[in-house]
Amino acid sequence: MVDLLPAQSKGWQKVESIAIKHFSRAGINEIRTPIIEQTELFLRGIGENTDVVGKEMYSFDDRGGRSCTLRPEGTASVARSIVQHGLLNNGPQRLWYRGPMFRYERPQAGRQRQFHQIGVEFVGLSSVMSDAEVISIAWDFLKDVGLVDLTLEINSLGSNEDRNVFKEELKNWLNLRFDLLDEDSQKRINVNPLRILDSKNNSTKELLYEAPSLNDFLSKKSKIRFDSLLDLLDKLKIPYKINNNLVRGLDYYSHTAFEITSDHLGSQATVCGGGRYDGLISELGGPKTPSIGWAIGMERLIILAGEKILESKSPDIYVIYRGEKAEQLALEITCQLRSFNLKIELDYSGSSFSKQFKRADKSRAKWALTIGEDEASKGQLLMKKLRDKSKDVENNEYIFLKEDLDQLIKKLID
Repeated sequence: MVDLLPAQSKGWQKVESIAIKHFSRAGINEIRTPIIEQTELFLRGIGENTDVVGKEMYSFDDRGGRSCTLRPEGTASVARSIVQHGLLNNGPQRLWYRGPMFRYERPQAGRQRQFHQIGVEFVGLSSVMSDAEVISIAWDFLKDVGLVDLTLEINSLGSNEDRNVFKEELKNWLNLRFDLLDEDSQKRINVNPLRILDSKNNSTKELLYEAPSLNDFLSKKSKIRFDSLLDLLDKLKIPYKINNNLVRGLDYYSHTAFEITSDHLGSQATVCGGGRYDGLISELGGPKTPSIGWAIGMERLIILAGEKILESKSPDIYVIYRGEKAEQLALEITCQLRSFNLKIELDYSGSSFSKQFKRADKSRAKWALTIGEDEASKGQLLMKKLRDKSKDVENNEYIFLKEDLDQLIKKLID
């Protein structure tokens, strides 16, 4: 678990502002859920036999003897909130969330035990168009952040009936090769055989090349649905790669499963993952509700965005002053300038004008506004251009009265 220092927080804020812009124009509303939930929610929602529930959750008993868990992911909490508050009475819900999640796993680049996600959930929508729209929102957002060399990997998990038939076939095939599997996969055969398809063990991965494919067990209806989604992605010009072994790590997925990956993250290549979960709402006591969503790991996203996303905006104006009267006026003027939605930095050092000008230049501010004691007594201000100076000195320096500040700023902004 790590601190986010001020320089890093600026990058996070920039990414979040880009996300909010995309969500707002897509008509997606924010929902905020508690960090702590009853453990039962994740046992029912995610699945007792998943790695998340079996190995990675932070669970504890509170003083009332209730088993509580720090949320390991966001979808189950959102689903619980929708059921609890009857949000579906108002029709389908298009929601997004953000915040910290917790999993006890081996920390590595872009993965901590407290990590952060931004996620989107379309709840109450069954159309294959909603699958395509959800994917396109993630794809456009990541592109807008500045990510390149992304790959959309996609698969169909079919219906529950499709998967149950396939599970039995896969289980039989794996049991015949039990001694060739890694230890984790051996433990999963009779509990969660689909997760073996996502094994990271090299020898198991090679063995699985000859395993039965879920694609061969999809019903005609499931195949038509998946083909329709691929056709929509083609029309949206979103490139994809079909990955028949992509199953995701949570039990609630059905039909569409997808990941957006990058070659710049090493073995932990996934930056966005999601899929359709038509059975989750009913599993939590609500009506049968078709749903689809995704989550993006902020730590990985920031790594991929690189130094550029961490660059902070330079001040529009750097305010320099010396003297008691100038000090009072400087604060007044600073607050007035900020009302124009400008970024203003006020120098508190009280050092010489030459040193303050050096700091102003280092800040990369466009303008320096200077106030001395004489100027303060006369109500005068000096605005000096620090960037993109023209040869015409009159266009680089302005001496003006305090009461003319609004008029000058409008002129400079224009």
